[in-house]
Formats: sequence, C-alpha cells, structure tokens
Amino acid sequence: MPRFMGFVRMEEGVGTPPQELFDAMDAYIGEQAAKGVFLDGGGLYGTEDAVNFVVREGEVSRVDGPYAEAKEVVGGWAIMEYPSLEEAVADQREFAELHAKYWPEVTVISTLRQISTGPEAPGA
Repeated sequence: MPRFMGFVRMEEGVGTPPQELFDAMDAYIGEQAAKGVFLDGGGLYGTEDAVNFVVREGEVSRVDGPYAEAKEVVGGWAIMEYPSLEEAVADQREFAELHAKYWPEVTVISTLRQISTGPEAPGA
C-alpha cells in the first residue's frame, strides 16, 4: 500500500492551538490509528533550536535557528498508509477541516505527499 507524509505549515509564533483542536486531533488520530492508516506522527517545536546544514558549491555549513527570515514553518507531521491516493486526499482534507473549525484565525497549509520507495512514478 502506498505510504504518505502529511505535514502542516503555518506562520511561526502564532501561539498555542486551542484545547478544542488538541481534543479533536486526539480523537481523529485515534480513529485513523485504529483503522491502520496513521502509522506515526507528531508536533514540532519552533525553530529556536533548529539546525540546518546548507550545502552550497560543494561546501557544508551549519546554520542554527531561530531564523528571522522564516515566515512559515512545519509545525507537525504524520506518516500514513492508504489503499489509494483518493482516500489519502480525502482524509487530508478532513484533517485540514479540523483546523478550519477549531483554529479559524490561523492560516494553516496542510500538505500531503506520497513517499517514494524507488524510481517508480507516484500512485504505483
């Protein structure tokens, strides 16, 4: 079965999500885990302790956070497995709708990407 990575991007420093969103997410993730769809995931701390390694012109340099230029950061991630792309997309929309319902004042981008297992095309 194809596996997917979902992640949530948002502006950094928008505050803590409301408890209602945490509660809704706990219920949603519990249902997805019970169905065998949700494999692993979690939230991420801010970029204040982040470390980037930048490769430029064959040289590697380390850049520590926080990053003043970062306007949007990944705030959470999930690894999921679905029988089809259509089911993955439908559930990712449902996930995004939880954010719209319980934290409408924040702009959130909920992204779904298929995980590559080799040179084959997505959806294979």
